[in-house]
Amino acid sequence: MKKIFVAAAAVAIAFGALLIGCGKKENLPIVAIVNYGPLKDLEISINGIRDELAANGFVDNKNIRIEIADIAFDHSLIPQIVTNLQSHNPKVMVLVSTPIAQFANGKIRDIPLVFHAITDPVAAGLLKDKRHANDNITGSSDMQNLDVLLKFVKTVLPNAKTVGLLCLTSDSNDATLLEMMKKAAPSFGLSVVAIPVDHVRDIPVRIQKFRGEADFIYVGASGLHAAMPTIALEASKMDIPVFDSEDQSVRDGLALASFGVNYESVGRNAGKLVAKLLNGASVKDLPPIYPKTEDHVCVVNKKLAKKFGIRIPENVAVVE
Repeated sequence: MKKIFVAAAAVAIAFGALLIGCGKKENLPIVAIVNYGPLKDLEISINGIRDELAANGFVDNKNIRIEIADIAFDHSLIPQIVTNLQSHNPKVMVLVSTPIAQFANGKIRDIPLVFHAITDPVAAGLLKDKRHANDNITGSSDMQNLDVLLKFVKTVLPNAKTVGLLCLTSDSNDATLLEMMKKAAPSFGLSVVAIPVDHVRDIPVRIQKFRGEADFIYVGASGLHAAMPTIALEASKMDIPVFDSEDQSVRDGLALASFGVNYESVGRNAGKLVAKLLNGASVKDLPPIYPKTEDHVCVVNKKLAKKFGIRIPENVAVVE
């Protein structure tokens, strides 16, 4: 009987410790992340947030808890997902993509907000000016240096005269990209042909307008990435090379090359802001962070380079 009592007592103590441990875990400050969808580069950027937080002493399930919810590219789910995470009373909320950030910024006043992977936060209506946070929102931009991109394009396609852009009408990132491209392209002897797309399902029809009009297609940081297989298929039928802001499509054999922002660095920039907020900083005192030139990475697909008769420059990453 004594052994049974001791064993029972040990189990009770262990169970009590487990409950205490669970209680402590439940009471950890929450960092809520609302993700746009299962895209490789967004996953990389979110891992960058985790790594930067850890580097600043904030480790998931140790002294903070990171909660991630994903709208799976479905804008109708944004109110539900954001409201649900808001109800968990997070210390900071990270908003991945323009539509998510726009909704949360209009609804949430009592939780510090950090936008993430948004090209132009001013054009998106999140900030009043590029270099200063608003009262309750700051963030990490993925604004690309288009001069770096176009210089590379003219190196591999010296005879290119026209760049084609598909512009998702619901995504302010695409509207910003179009304006940036119109400003940058003339310096490289390029004109711009832009095709509006209301829904991703319209791409197979709309993209046909590039036939005989565009020497290459560029896909920036937008919701269009969910349709990269379709864009690549239709562009291939027209023998038009595709350049992307993200390198995963290059690795997947969909795009010829990318010369875009390294999304780990975009994530780490967001992580720096989140860490400061967890340490008690005020949102309005944290300026938004933009990528530096050295944060850009070039990747070329070897098979597609051969298909288009392109000589691969030195000092770029090459994938089969």
